[in-house]
Amino acid sequence: MTVLRVFLKRFDKEIAICRELSKKNGGKCNWGECGKCVVVPLLYKLGKGEFYENEDDVKKIKKDALQ
Repeated sequence: MTVLRVFLKRFDKEIAICRELSKKNGGKCNWGECGKCVVVPLLYKLGKGEFYENEDDVKKIKKDALQ
């Protein structure tokens, strides 16, 4: 398995954990509120090399990832 595939598999797993906890706990996980969280944008940066600074872009990727 290539390094890229390993990273993408890990990315998908971590996003799934965020999604599951958000749904289970009403928009919150063990670390805080999903709306204020920076984990999803950080995962996109580390896992896919995509960096989001624009607030609207960050909101969109959070919404997409957590649904």
